[in-house]
Amino acid sequence: MSDLMRIYTNTQAMQSMNSLSVINQKIGMHQLRLATGKRINSASEDPAGYQLSKSLETRRRGLEAALQNVSQAKNVMNVAEGGYQNIMDILQTIKEKATQAADYSLSSNQRSSINEQVLALTTEIDDIVSETTFNGDSLIDGNYNGAFHTGEGANDQLLISLGEGDSSSLGISNISLTSENGASSAISTVGSAIDTLAARIQEVGQYKVRLATKERTLSVAVTNTEATRSVIEDADFAKEQMEVLKLQILQQTAVSSLSQANSAPQVVLSLFK
Repeated sequence: MSDLMRIYTNTQAMQSMNSLSVINQKIGMHQLRLATGKRINSASEDPAGYQLSKSLETRRRGLEAALQNVSQAKNVMNVAEGGYQNIMDILQTIKEKATQAADYSLSSNQRSSINEQVLALTTEIDDIVSETTFNGDSLIDGNYNGAFHTGEGANDQLLISLGEGDSSSLGISNISLTSENGASSAISTVGSAIDTLAARIQEVGQYKVRLATKERTLSVAVTNTEATRSVIEDADFAKEQMEVLKLQILQQTAVSSLSQANSAPQVVLSLFK
């Protein structure tokens, strides 16, 4: 006997209702994706994809933090180099004064005057050393040793050590230009100090080169990681909109089918006429 003759349970209507319910759920899912821009909004939609996308997101955020650390380290190096360069300028001036004082034509009073200038410049060198700081830490007093975290891994570190730049460590704290011989000796001493400081500045330059390389590497890694996560997690708007349109058509046909299934048992009434 046809199900049409059994009106107590309208099987056709129940099947249409179930189909309509499934379609409505799918429409809701695709509309949520369009609203959020994400293909995966809960782990139930794609458990494996959800786990992978969150892992990639964690990696990307770690890389971005490392990129900020590299930028901070570059700032530290810029401050340190600025301090060294200021000292270098003063050393060049001191050597110039020593060369001037070593000339036989100068009187003792003139040499004493030049010597006073050099003593003031030497004091300024030590002032620069004490004032060259970053976040309260002195940079060029010989005590700056740090490990900058430049990657997402626990061991991705760049060890940075900055040499001292004060007058004592450069060997110029006791130079005297009050005599011709003292001035001549000072020329050689200051020349050695300039070479030493140039090596310090070279080290800073090498650190900056390495930091610039790490910055480029991290930037590329962040971009590639985010691109991979996007493929897995982000919604394809064209595809989602196409699915919604298709499901809306199916929704209309399911409603029509349900309406027809509900009216079909009315045929049974004709048997009683």
